[in-house]
Amino acid sequence: MNAIWVAGLGSDALAAVGFITPLFMVLIGLSNGLGAGTASVISRRIGAGDQIGANNTAIHALVITCVISLLITIPLVLFCGPIVTAFGAGRTAGLAIEYGQVIFAGTTLLLVTSVLSAILRAEGDTRRATYVIGASAVINMVLDPFLIYYAGMGISGAAWGLIISQVFVLAVLMYWFLGRRDTFVALSARFYSPDRKIVRDILNIGLPASFEFLLMALLSIIVNGLLVTVAGPDEVAVYTAGWRVVLFGIIPIVAISTSVITVGGAAYGGRHYAKLPIIHGFSVSFGIAIGIAVSIITWLFAPQIATIFTYTAEGAHLAPSIAAFLGTMCFFYPFVSPGIMSSAIFQGTGRGMTSLVLSLLRNLVFIAVFAYFLGIVAGFGEYGIWWGIVAGDILGGTVAYIWARVFISRLVACG
Repeated sequence: MNAIWVAGLGSDALAAVGFITPLFMVLIGLSNGLGAGTASVISRRIGAGDQIGANNTAIHALVITCVISLLITIPLVLFCGPIVTAFGAGRTAGLAIEYGQVIFAGTTLLLVTSVLSAILRAEGDTRRATYVIGASAVINMVLDPFLIYYAGMGISGAAWGLIISQVFVLAVLMYWFLGRRDTFVALSARFYSPDRKIVRDILNIGLPASFEFLLMALLSIIVNGLLVTVAGPDEVAVYTAGWRVVLFGIIPIVAISTSVITVGGAAYGGRHYAKLPIIHGFSVSFGIAIGIAVSIITWLFAPQIATIFTYTAEGAHLAPSIAAFLGTMCFFYPFVSPGIMSSAIFQGTGRGMTSLVLSLLRNLVFIAVFAYFLGIVAGFGEYGIWWGIVAGDILGGTVAYIWARVFISRLVACG
């Protein structure tokens, strides 16, 4: 949502958000990774009938999250300038710093709210977990134009909108856990018993899952660099805007994958291995259907969607390129589901390193190589880079699906 309102400030501001995006993806990766590790371990405890262990795991997850947050916040805030300069921000560096330092100051908020939401998902309460995410998005959407334009805060207003929305989410989550106390998993010091095995279990899933987003961030850096090489900062702005639409389009698929972690973890913890092929097959099929629907909608309305980011004179020249990017990405969506659902199965069953290897293959072996070859070597420029993303996604999703089916078959045979 930030990118939509920032687009009104011009292509430089939109590109600045694009240069911060890889670092922001690292934070999102940490939050999702820790959330995945927490959900996986808690759901397995619940599946095994160990509520005390689930409560203890939840407290461990919050302690780990707070420690990690403190360790990374200060370096990101202090060294934001040198980092974005190294990324090639050039004339947009000042805007990138202004936006990034506010975002990074809220690291603890982003990570803690993600882990608390993961605890809700792990106990099967996806409804409330979805409510807070939706409410956060609405608050951010309302605050952004007010802070950016009416309050005159410019690009930093977009960052503050995100931070304020996360404060709201944290307040609601803490009320549910500590005020109403109507959750299955209880957050109380009396359930906390230091256990290195719990820490290892969470991090064995959480760190590889976090590194998956680090790989995605690295991929964004590579793609930005390739685009700067072939077309300049304006093409980074196009990619930033278009990729926001792609991320929005796959939200339903990602939401299903978080449920797969929980349901798959519970089935694995209860040794109900025969349920895993059903969970995997249904989630992949449902995700593909969603991907096809999103592709059709994007194909039909790409020019109209592009105008969301080009509603001012400063950004109007980007509209045709954004529409072209969105048209290319129509071939991307259907192949997201096999990859992400397969990774979720591995995360839910405690095999975070396998999920990380699949992400490494998809992002740095398949997508990055195809984008470089088609964009630079073959000389197709930005269009070649876009098609490289699609080709890598197709191959990565196919490999992940086959790997998951073989793994599940062996589990069922041994169980």
